[in-house]
Amino acid sequence: MKASLQAGVTTREVWSWAAFDFANSGYTTVVMTAVFNAYFVGVVAGNAEWATFLWTVVVAASNALGVLVMPFVGGLADRHANKKTWLFAATALAVLGTFGLAFSGPGTIVWSASMVLLSNLGYILGETLNSAFLPELSKPESVGRISGLGWSFGYLGGIATLGCALVIVQFGPKHGFGLDACVSATLAATAVVFMLASTPTFLWLKERAKPSETHAAEGATASLAATFRALLSLREFPDFGLLAVCGFLYQSGVSVVISLSAVYASAVMGFTTEDTILMVFVVNFTAAAGAYLFGKLQDRIGHKAALGLTLLLWLAMAGIAATTQSRALFWAAANLAGLAMGSSQSAGRAMAAVFAPPARTAEFFGYWNTALWLAAIVGPLAYGSVAWATGNNHRLAIGVTALFFVAALVVLGFIRVERGARRAREA
Repeated sequence: MKASLQAGVTTREVWSWAAFDFANSGYTTVVMTAVFNAYFVGVVAGNAEWATFLWTVVVAASNALGVLVMPFVGGLADRHANKKTWLFAATALAVLGTFGLAFSGPGTIVWSASMVLLSNLGYILGETLNSAFLPELSKPESVGRISGLGWSFGYLGGIATLGCALVIVQFGPKHGFGLDACVSATLAATAVVFMLASTPTFLWLKERAKPSETHAAEGATASLAATFRALLSLREFPDFGLLAVCGFLYQSGVSVVISLSAVYASAVMGFTTEDTILMVFVVNFTAAAGAYLFGKLQDRIGHKAALGLTLLLWLAMAGIAATTQSRALFWAAANLAGLAMGSSQSAGRAMAAVFAPPARTAEFFGYWNTALWLAAIVGPLAYGSVAWATGNNHRLAIGVTALFFVAALVVLGFIRVERGARRAREA
């Protein structure tokens, strides 16, 4: 690994950086994918006809908040060279919001929605700021491998957190605890894992960026103005812009899988909470393998080819999930999703690192993640709208989702990796 790192970067520091991926994966796995989404629809909202749509609205609102805040925070963190300080604040927000979800129950719609808003905002900010350290750690020719390492280690965090959830759900009822108590304990455990696992990041990850004297005393108003000026400069980076559009499109589909897979499994395939947790637990192993193997593969065959391959995997997954009546085939589709999810997220982050000017990494990752979180608004809302309009026809909704991956493949064809990398170096 040492040969893949920038001068002065230690292996321990890379693992400390990857520890944040380990920490926050438990949040998305439990809250957004396996447990709380289905609990919100079935228990908090009482499984009403509008419950699935309401969940997508809550997720969309939390992502919209992140979209509004992230570019400003990313630009501010770059100009003052304090990414790590902002990362700590974001982590605290995510952990406290997740712990707050443990107090959800039947009818607590306002409370639950508020905690999702806070925790997901913290997650969005933290994910973006942590990604911005990648170009400082890895040599340009190895960003795929190091990005894949972070994502694969991250999925192990999802596995660890889901393992706790599976134990709670399996043994809780045997000791007299109902579903509400088990879900509350699962969410509290998720918050604790997030807090403890992120600790190495704050102990050993170094802030290598240096603030300029011009920006050292810059106020919030001036920082906001500078952020808007920087946003206008994106026209000078056409390949980064195309990547952002491509990422928006495929992440719209990925966001559906993240936020609605448990709902789909329950409504269409008849999965119980325990069934869903077990499925997502296994899929996280597939995702970890996909992130690591594709991370190495993309450094060999190229970022664009690797990302295109993952988009084909997403299309195959959507086709199987939309048509199968078999649990075995649905499990196969779920594992295709895991393989594609780990690899597409790793490939996208690596390409963003290649296209980001060295002095503006947090800012550009702010733009990149803004595109992804806009997708997390559009994708679930599109799914929820189709499901609501068709009387909860989830199969048609997942079929419509496949169109996002087709569009992403079209946009990917126009990206020129070497041109984008050259423009970043020149800037």
